[in-house]
Amino acid sequence: MTIHYDEKGKFYTDIISKKSVPAIIQTTNDRVEGMVHIRRGERLSDELERETKFLAVTEARIFNAENIPTYSSSFLSVAKDNIVWIFPVNGEDEV
Repeated sequence: MTIHYDEKGKFYTDIISKKSVPAIIQTTNDRVEGMVHIRRGERLSDELERETKFLAVTEARIFNAENIPTYSSSFLSVAKDNIVWIFPVNGEDEV
């Protein structure tokens, strides 16, 4: 990790601070529930608009069309092209 200071003493690091947002994601085949990590001061929709092809989900649980849990993992990478809809569980898409 590197830390840079400006002339006023403000520091900058190469670490991006994020907050965890519980979310439900519907893909073309399954439903995923877990934690999506977004940058502080941004919304879930801002994270989706990034140029990356995948969305990281932690504490992930995958459910099939019959709502039966089929898999769980501490980390899952979801291809954004396969996301049909997504929403934060707490109902807020706020900073």
